[in-house]
Amino acid sequence: MPLFDLPLEKLRDYRPDRDEPADFAEFWERTLAEARTFASDAVFTPYDLPFTGVEVLDASFAGWGGDRIYGWLIKPRGVEGPLPCVVQYIGYGGGRGFPHDHLAWPAAGYAVFVVDTRGQGGASTHSPGSTADHHGGGSPHAPGMMTRGILDPETYYYRRVYTDAVRAVDVAVEHPDLDADRIVVAGGSQGGGIAQAVAGLHPAVKTALVDVPFLSHFRRAVEITGANPYGEIVRYLASQRASADQVFTTLSYFDGVNFAARATATALYSVALMDDICPPSTVFAAYNHWQGPKDITVWPWNNHEGGDGFQREEQIRFLAKLG
Repeated sequence: MPLFDLPLEKLRDYRPDRDEPADFAEFWERTLAEARTFASDAVFTPYDLPFTGVEVLDASFAGWGGDRIYGWLIKPRGVEGPLPCVVQYIGYGGGRGFPHDHLAWPAAGYAVFVVDTRGQGGASTHSPGSTADHHGGGSPHAPGMMTRGILDPETYYYRRVYTDAVRAVDVAVEHPDLDADRIVVAGGSQGGGIAQAVAGLHPAVKTALVDVPFLSHFRRAVEITGANPYGEIVRYLASQRASADQVFTTLSYFDGVNFAARATATALYSVALMDDICPPSTVFAAYNHWQGPKDITVWPWNNHEGGDGFQREEQIRFLAKLG
């Protein structure tokens, strides 16, 4: 994929006006307050896998509407004291996968709390999921998750996903083996977009690792790329031709740019300049609005894989410097 977006020198200054609803803060305060009327009811069950260096726990907790959300809590053995914890969110279409997929953070001395994305992971053989989504059906939507309930922010799919993700941080903060003062949120693509949102919603987040984030600067994204998952919105609008204003109104409640403008945690972003799935300008739009200390790693020759394993090494070094 050749370069197709703004040149890097313009991307570094790209800070578009935010399209934020007047009741954005109230909407999310109410949403999270409703979710917290349900006890987190977290359950951690030892998982039968003969790892000697880590302890694996099959986790579940109450997310949006009290629905059970599944995950893994993996802790390094032999490390004293409450552990710093990386709350890890998953890319589009995938689920929590297998414990052996998530050993890098325990190897670096961190617990990792891997959070399933509701309704996803059902068609992924390498990253299967366990969490159902029983809501948001009925109205027309394009295949995939992006347009489920999109005509109303109250019913939109990502209202439930972001709420689940915030509740996961609640669970991490409450866990006696985890250090509530060293909570990190992390993810790539959809997972990066979720981490970005949670950092803007939960004050306990101290650090955010946001790789090639999805779910940001929606209108520009759908105008400059036809690649999925943004392409799901384009196909929906091609059919539901009178719905554009309402669609973009709904999406403004879930736009990473608006969450970044509220985030004060320390952040390490990454962006790939040939990424036609999450275009570079959509990443910089959020990054340049981020309010906390921040840095960004630029991968000039890469598509949506971004830095891949190279970026993980950058992240490990980044967290080690923060202590």
